Amino acid sequence: MDTEAQHMERDRSSGPLDGPEEGSRSTHVQDRPAGSMSWGRTAFLGMLCTAALLLFSTFVLQPFLIPSGSMEPTLRVGDRVLVNKLAYRFGSEPGRGDVVVFDGTGSFVQETASGDDAVGALLRGAASTLGLVEPAGTDFVKRVVGVGGDRVVCCDGRGRLEVNGTAVREEYLHPGDRPSEVAFDIVVPDGTLWMMGDHRSRSRDSRDHLGQPGGGMVPVDRVIGRVDWLGWPLGRLGSLEGTRAFAGIRPTDADHG
Repeated sequence: MDTEAQHMERDRSSGPLDGPEEGSRSTHVQDRPAGSMSWGRTAFLGMLCTAALLLFSTFVLQPFLIPSGSMEPTLRVGDRVLVNKLAYRFGSEPGRGDVVVFDGTGSFVQETASGDDAVGALLRGAASTLGLVEPAGTDFVKRVVGVGGDRVVCCDGRGRLEVNGTAVREEYLHPGDRPSEVAFDIVVPDGTLWMMGDHRSRSRDSRDHLGQPGGGMVPVDRVIGRVDWLGWPLGRLGSLEGTRAFAGIRPTDADHG
C-alpha cells in the first residue's frame, strides 16, 4: 500500500510538469509552418493582383499621368486620366476632336536604339502603365484635328482653323491662345492623323514636325487609346467632356491618294 501510494504521488507531481512542456513544444512546431504559409499566401496574392492589374492596364484601361501643360485647360499637369484601349479595337478609328494618347516614335521623336538597362526600362514601363510615374518620353497626349483625307489650314481671314474648308470654333483652346502662330496648309494622308494640343502656345505637336520625315503625321496604328475619364484629382473625377467643334466638318471629295 505504501509503495502504491508513493507511485501515485510521483505520477501526480510529474504530470503538470511534463504536460506544459510537451504542449508548448507541439505548439511551436505547428506555428512555424502556419506563419510561413500565411506570408507565402499573402505574397502570392499580391503578385497575382499586380499581374492582373498590369494585364488590365495593358489591354483595357490604362492610367496615364499628364506630364505637361500642352493640353490645358482640358487636362492639367498632374492629372491622372484613364485611357480606353478598347475604343479603337473593333473597327472604329480616332475621330476629329478625340483626345488620344499615342506613341510618337517615328513621328514626334526619332527612333533610337534601346538602352542597356533593360531591367530598369521594364520596371519604369510597368510603373508608367499603372500611372505611378510620368509616361515614357515617346508617349504623348493630344487632340485629333485632322484624319486621313482632311485638308487642314490655319489660319483663315478671321484667324480660325479650317478643316475641309469649314471654320472650326475651338472652344477648348487655352484662353488667350490663337489657333496657331505658325501658318500651315496640309493634307492628311490616309491612315494618319494631324495632332494638336489645346494650349497651342505651349504645345509641341504636328506643327513642329512639318519639315521632318512624315510631316508630323501620326500613324493610326500608333494610337494607344482614347482619353475617356479623369481619375484624379477627385474634384474633377468623371468622364472627359467631348466637343462638337468638328460636328459640321465633311470629308473632301478630292482624291488625295
